[in-house]
Amino acid sequence: MKGELALLLKALAFAAHKHRDQRRKDAEASPYINHPIALMSVLCVEAHVCHPIILSAAALHDTIEDTETTGAELEREFGSTIASIVSEMTDDKSLPRAARKRLQIEHAPHMSREGALVELADKICNLRDVAAYPPAGWSLERQREYFEWAKAVVDALPPVNAKLLELFEEAYRRRP
Repeated sequence: MKGELALLLKALAFAAHKHRDQRRKDAEASPYINHPIALMSVLCVEAHVCHPIILSAAALHDTIEDTETTGAELEREFGSTIASIVSEMTDDKSLPRAARKRLQIEHAPHMSREGALVELADKICNLRDVAAYPPAGWSLERQREYFEWAKAVVDALPPVNAKLLELFEEAYRRRP
């Protein structure tokens, strides 16, 4: 238990440090770290997925994609399992947005159980955020397109958790 809690706190501190200068795209430009914390809450509090490796990966899920963090750095700090889950969640930012979105759908059926859990939580949180606090400058059409794309990703994931799927469907029903 002590080691599990230490892992979670280390992952949160690492993510907070890496995302320290980043903001979400909502009108209030909320601190980015709120997003990984929301994923952890969806997983543990709402879906009762409380495994420390999965929760740590949720905390770290955007660090490679959105910060200067490398996979090697994550592996060194958190081990190969967590680094692998985070790598599954990482888009290649050198590709155009449309290609990244297409690849997420194509990659979804091949995700590990742990990666699929984190991916589901990510999509739930993103849909909730887009519905309640749309990104500044996003048209209604772009918001709707995001919802449809997120559903395509989730529909392609392996079935890993009925409660998370239920939460996703609830969030999806709130589409603009």
